[in-house]
Amino acid sequence: MLMASTTDPLQNILLINCLCRLGVSHHFEIEIEQQLTHCFDTLSQLIHNSDNNLHDIAIMFQVFRSHGYNISSDIFNKFKDGDGEFKVSDTKGMISLYEASQFRINGELILDEACTFTTSQLKSMVSQTSTHYAQYIENALYCPYQRGVPRLEARQYICFYEKDDDEARNETLLKFAKHDFNRIQMMLQQELSNLCSEWKEENMESRLPYARNRIVECFFSAIAIYFEPCYARACNIYAKLLSTLVLIDDTYDAYNTYEELQYFTDAIQRFDIDAIDDLPTNYLKLVYETILNIHNQVKDKVEKEGRSYAVSYTINEFKKLAEARFVERRWVHRSYVPTFDEYMDTAMASSAGLVSVCQALIGMEEADETAYQWLINTDNKLHKAVNKIARLYDDITTNEDEEKRGLVCGTSCYMKQYSVTRQEAVEAYREMIEVAWKDMNEGCLKPMPVSNKIAVRALNVARLVLVLYKKDDGFTRPELSLKDAIAKLLIHPIPLCD
Repeated sequence: MLMASTTDPLQNILLINCLCRLGVSHHFEIEIEQQLTHCFDTLSQLIHNSDNNLHDIAIMFQVFRSHGYNISSDIFNKFKDGDGEFKVSDTKGMISLYEASQFRINGELILDEACTFTTSQLKSMVSQTSTHYAQYIENALYCPYQRGVPRLEARQYICFYEKDDDEARNETLLKFAKHDFNRIQMMLQQELSNLCSEWKEENMESRLPYARNRIVECFFSAIAIYFEPCYARACNIYAKLLSTLVLIDDTYDAYNTYEELQYFTDAIQRFDIDAIDDLPTNYLKLVYETILNIHNQVKDKVEKEGRSYAVSYTINEFKKLAEARFVERRWVHRSYVPTFDEYMDTAMASSAGLVSVCQALIGMEEADETAYQWLINTDNKLHKAVNKIARLYDDITTNEDEEKRGLVCGTSCYMKQYSVTRQEAVEAYREMIEVAWKDMNEGCLKPMPVSNKIAVRALNVARLVLVLYKKDDGFTRPELSLKDAIAKLLIHPIPLCD
C-alpha cells in the first residue's frame, strides 16, 4: 500500500499520517519506518517539493516527530510575514499547525508562537465553521492528538474521516480501519472478561472490602498504553499490576492509622512474605499478601524468558512510591506544611508515573535491561516528565478534595511558598505542565539507547494521565468522565454502515 506512491514521497508521508490517525499503523510498522528513514534522508528535497503548503508541511512535521525524527521547526519560518506574524487563512492549515505545535520542545519559540496564535484563532473559528469541523476543532483544543490516548484518538478520527467531504478519502482504508477497530475491540472484550473472571476467582472484593474495585478501569488504562494484539499478555500483566497501585492509594489515603502505616511501609521495603507477621491488622496483611502475590505471579511469567530483572526494577520503584506516600502521611500526622520544593521532591515519587512505566514494560519482550536502566536514570527527561505530568494534573484536579480531607495539597504548598492566590497557583501548574510536555517530546526524539516503542509507552502513560485527571479524578469517580471513554473502547463498536 505505501509503496504505491514511491514517486511522490510527500504522498507517502500523508498516507502514513492517515494510517496513524486511523489506528491501523501497527499493521505496517516496518514499511513505515523504511519510508520515513528514506524520506528523512532526502528531507530538503521533500520540503522543496511541498509547494509551500502549510497543511502538508505541518503534517510532515508531526509524522517525523511522532516517530522520533528530530525535524527542525525552522521549516515554519516561511509561513510568517514581514512583521513576524503567521500567514494562515484556511481551516485545515490552522488545525495542522496547531497540532504540529504540540510536538514542540524547550527553546522552539516559533512553535510556542504557533501554539498561541492557532489556539486563539481556532477558538474564534468554532462558531464560524461547519458543525463537523467545529467538533473536530473543539476536540483538538481539549486534547491535541500528541497528548491523546491512541485508541480514543483513532475512534474519534475514524468518525471525522468518514464525514469529511473535503478529505480525499480512501474508502478502502476507512472500511479497513472500522473493521480493525471492531475486531480488536472484540478481542479486548474477551481479555477483559478473562481478567474479571480471574479477579473474581481470587475473591478480591470480599477479601478487601474497603478497597475500590477498579479492575475494569485498570484494564482500560492498560489498553491506553498498548492495544495491539501482540501485546495482549503485556496488557493483562499491566492491568493486574495497576491494581496494586489502587491498593496502595486506598491503604495510605483512607483506612489506616499513621502507626499502622509505619509497619506497612517497612514491610513493603522488605517485600518478603515473612514480613507479614509484623503487620498489625488483618486488612493490612491481606493487602500486603495480595501485592506480593501479584508481583510473584508476574515474575513467574517472565522469569522463564530470563527477564526477572523487569520485576526487580519495578519493585524498587514500588518501594519508593510507598516510602513517598508514607512521608506525605507523616506530614499530615505532624500537621506540617512543606515548601513547594520539598513537596515536589516527595510528590514526584508518589505520583506513580515512573513505576507505572516500569510496570508497562514488564510484558514487552523488547524491554531489555538496558531499557530499564535508561528509564530509571534520573537524567532521563522522560523519567522526570512522566512523574511531573502525573503529579501536576493530579494536584490540579484533586486539590480541593484533598484539602477537605486534611491532606497536604500541592497547590496550597505553592500558594504558601510564593504568596499567590489559588488561581495563580493553578496557572503556574499549567505552565509547569507545558514545560513537562516539552521535555516528554524531547525525550522521545532520536538518538536514544532504546527503540521508539519503549519511549512511546512512557508517553502513553502521560497521555493516560490526561484522560484520568483532566476533568476529575477518573479512578475515584469513573462515572463522571472515564465511563464514556471506557464505553467507546470496550463496549460500543463503530457502525459499519449508515
